[in-house]
Amino acid sequence: MLNAFWFGLMVGAVLYAAFNGRMGDVSLAFFESAKAAIHLVIGLAGAMIFMLGLMRIASEGGLLALLTRGLRPILRRLFPQVPAEHPAMGAMIMNLASNMLGLGNAATPFGLKAMKELARLSPHPGVATDSMVLFLCINATSVVLMAPTGTMALRSAAGSTAPAAIWVPTLIATACSTLTAVTAFYLLRRLPRFAPPPAAAGPAAGAGAAEEPEPAGPVGLPDAVRRERAGPWRIALAAGVTLALGLGLVREARRLLGELPGADVLSKLSSDWSFPLLIAGLLLVGVLGRVRVYEAAVEGAREGLEVVVRIVPYLVLILVAVGMFRASGALDLLVRGLDPLTSRIGFPAEALPVALLRPLSAQGAFGVMAETLKTHGPDSFVGNLVSTLVGSTETTFYVLTLYAGAAGVRSLRHALPACLIGDLAGFLGATAACHVFFD
Repeated sequence: MLNAFWFGLMVGAVLYAAFNGRMGDVSLAFFESAKAAIHLVIGLAGAMIFMLGLMRIASEGGLLALLTRGLRPILRRLFPQVPAEHPAMGAMIMNLASNMLGLGNAATPFGLKAMKELARLSPHPGVATDSMVLFLCINATSVVLMAPTGTMALRSAAGSTAPAAIWVPTLIATACSTLTAVTAFYLLRRLPRFAPPPAAAGPAAGAGAAEEPEPAGPVGLPDAVRRERAGPWRIALAAGVTLALGLGLVREARRLLGELPGADVLSKLSSDWSFPLLIAGLLLVGVLGRVRVYEAAVEGAREGLEVVVRIVPYLVLILVAVGMFRASGALDLLVRGLDPLTSRIGFPAEALPVALLRPLSAQGAFGVMAETLKTHGPDSFVGNLVSTLVGSTETTFYVLTLYAGAAGVRSLRHALPACLIGDLAGFLGATAACHVFFD
């Protein structure tokens, strides 16, 4: 799909320009878009590297372990077919906890491990069980509690005055996508067409039934679980900083209440304070976890540099393709054709390319978002909306293909429709949240 999308943009731009006299504009857009992409990457790199360094501090400080302990009782209820001490349960917990912290690179190995272990419990080789389908639905629409670092860095590089303003709307959108996907899972599994085959007699005949089972128990628990407790001075430091920030927040809220309506005060505080408080909070987690904060940040920053290098080709290729497509006039034609339909729900057609590409390619959607921010401005309604759309859900087709392939699953049953319904709910939630916060 992504190959066809990119090919269509490039060839469509040239063909449309050939018949409306804009071939010169397309040629110029090629060079300008390529140069703009590199400038954008330079602005993106610093913030992204720094934030992934902070996330490494928080992870080593015990935040990942805390989420792991909190998720365990919830997952036991969601996955009653999975024994509490089975390796699949431990892998799922670590996967979802990593996703919630925005540690996508760390989450993927746990997700692959979880799917392989769930396949061992399946009585039907190659057919997804209810547990596998639900795990895929949660993963493909996973709630990320941390700020969308890459998006915020890109908004800052594009000149936004409030890069963090989309954090709360993104939380609302991704919560809508996850809750809807889980609800769709329970509703769709009742339909006869999605029912699993009748259970075979005798012991389970899953893909790994003949293999030697691995030791039970949670896997990959972080070292932070076994860290010593923080000393009195660390606790006193964290408490002092927290108290000072709380007093400052109250003081600022009282000042703003004298100048702005109540709803605007909340929006202003959310926009200005959320990200600095996040930075301070992550550092304090590291202090309480007895982490050598600078050394941990350097290790995380190295990973951030690898992420930046990995997305550069995607970003350049997509930005150039969209820039040429826009310069040819074909994008304006598409927007004019779709706007009467999308505007009825308050969704500007200019944001549609990001919504269509998000389930297919994270890098592709990121690149189209970057081009949209450059064209419409990062703080415009369209700019805020596309920024929120990118964080509203995961790359559905990639997640399903990767995880199903790792487990040898050929029939996903109702996983795809449930995930796509979740994606749609995330887009609608993003639209509604942006109208509340930015309209």
